[in-house]
Amino acid sequence: MTGKTELSGGPSLPQERRVVTAVPGPVSQELMARKQASVANGIGTVLPVFARRAGGGVLEDVDGNSFIDFGSGIAVTSVGNSAEAVVRRATEQLNDFTHTCAMVVPYEPYVRVCEELAAVTPGDHAKKSALFNSGAEAVENAVKIARAHTGRQAVVVFDHGYHGRTNLTMALTSKNMPYKHSFGPFAPEVYRVPVAYPYRWLTGPENCAEEAAAQAIDQITKQIGPDNVAAIIIEPVLGEGGFIVPAKGFLPRIQQFARDNGIVFVADEIQSGFCRTGQWFACEDEGLVPDLITTAKGIAGGMPLAAVTGRADIMDAAHSGGLGGTYGGNPVACAAALGSIETMRELDLPAKARRIEEIMKPRLEKLAESSEIIGDVRGRGAMLAVELVKPGGKEPNPEATAALAKACHQQGLLVLTTGTYGNVVRFLPPLVIGEDLLNEGLDVLEEAVAGL
Repeated sequence: MTGKTELSGGPSLPQERRVVTAVPGPVSQELMARKQASVANGIGTVLPVFARRAGGGVLEDVDGNSFIDFGSGIAVTSVGNSAEAVVRRATEQLNDFTHTCAMVVPYEPYVRVCEELAAVTPGDHAKKSALFNSGAEAVENAVKIARAHTGRQAVVVFDHGYHGRTNLTMALTSKNMPYKHSFGPFAPEVYRVPVAYPYRWLTGPENCAEEAAAQAIDQITKQIGPDNVAAIIIEPVLGEGGFIVPAKGFLPRIQQFARDNGIVFVADEIQSGFCRTGQWFACEDEGLVPDLITTAKGIAGGMPLAAVTGRADIMDAAHSGGLGGTYGGNPVACAAALGSIETMRELDLPAKARRIEEIMKPRLEKLAESSEIIGDVRGRGAMLAVELVKPGGKEPNPEATAALAKACHQQGLLVLTTGTYGNVVRFLPPLVIGEDLLNEGLDVLEEAVAGL
């Protein structure tokens, strides 16, 4: 796992950080002017440069700058951009056909992806899957399936959770800006309860799991009634909420409550799944076996694909024709997913993610010791984050967060911000990144923190 080994992106893409112009450079500035003239303003930009090539652990822009990639397209290109198996399989499929609509004339790649999902997701029970285009679609269809299975309507979600940008998934999502503001009214029968957020739990992290679970269960019992709840949906590591790892014991307690009351327990693994946290799925950390699991992002190496996978009897609750979509399970995206899963197995990417944590987390923790604005370091595998606060307390510091991200970008390191309070910098490097690039990226981060 050295930075000079070409794992993806082609032999002509050097695995190095290189800043040769201002960021953004002149060509990116020209393209940004065109974007502003022709693309809706609602489509934002994190790093105002335009990509030309990407692979391994770097992203090269149209001005010749090469950025160390700590974002992976928001946890999508875990196997690297243009991974060999992904490109090979997708190209072969492109040469055969691009589309028939799986609901009109099915094809083997769709079935093979569903077979692979049954093999890699937690649990040895009989499983089935349905394929879609995006994570939001997967979550919406999980709700449809749970409602059909239970005959109930209510859906329970959690503080700081994020589940998508469609009407229903906006209702499920906790954060207003930018995801929900001015877009209502939202879908009904959605209820939000506390999550075990150790850093911000008022009585301290040692009490967090027990107290948060008790509060959540009490609210469900008193305000909704368990017999009215179709599904409980939670991210095993909460992504857009700030890479919150729920306190140990919280998730098993919530799952047991769901099981005791005939509620479908849904693990939203759209950002945390497919080797990202050092296991194939984050819910495996506490031995959870969800009834349904939603996936997208890392599933297909950058091609649009998502899935709901779960217990066969629950998945079969929807009537024939009740699930689907014109592009759902597109054959090229399915071929790419098979290449992505092949790469994950061959390179043992769960182990790569754990190695990334071994390198990154101690350095982040050491940085936190020397910086009064880093309040918390958290995460697992290659899904890590720092939460920034104002000196002397825990008041969120979104201003410093934005400044830190910009400073990293200017020096050739792509990082992303997140969090309910906009005060978290998250790190999602490709799982194939070289260790020298990983350490160099951390050097840039440390210098940027020191300069705040």
